[in-house]
Amino acid sequence: MAATETLTAERILEATEEVLRRYGPAKATVVDVARVLGVSHGSVYRHFRTKAALREAVTERWLERTIVALRPHVEAGEPADERLTGWLTALFTLKRRKAGGDPELMATFQVLIGENSAVVDRHEEHLVEQIARILEDGHGEGLFAAPERDFGTTARAVFDATDRFHNPAHAADWSAPDVEDAFTAIVSLVQRALRA
Repeated sequence: MAATETLTAERILEATEEVLRRYGPAKATVVDVARVLGVSHGSVYRHFRTKAALREAVTERWLERTIVALRPHVEAGEPADERLTGWLTALFTLKRRKAGGDPELMATFQVLIGENSAVVDRHEEHLVEQIARILEDGHGEGLFAAPERDFGTTARAVFDATDRFHNPAHAADWSAPDVEDAFTAIVSLVQRALRA
């Protein structure tokens, strides 16, 4: 990068992801990020005050991609029961692709996620809000029963019930021969439980 004026937070995050992929979370430094960008480490610190803030931002950016990818399933169009199945399927597919497509980066982000539990909590809340919106639409369409308490609580129950298919702690199970059948069974069970 020729001039520090063109240095953006987004470019720093891209470089940080590259450095994390190359060196892993234990060895990656802000100096490494600055070197990739062709700037001083002080230039990076002008955008992110600490190494921890940079690592938190790159984790948040990585998780945000999932939220954005799932958004089309939240928008009205198809019936809510189909949108819920599509949402759960897309989440499982995204997580499996991340775990299998770039295992080194996935392992790196597992470390970063462990360091940034508040970021993970916010991410999960966004995901639960997306489910809640689908459930509320489904209730309005007469497909789903009224929640016992509220849509947010029911959405959290759906999220927790499908944990095996989106929580990276279960990534080793995602290539098992019967995983598709298990996923279909849990989605079917969730759909039956929600019916009006």
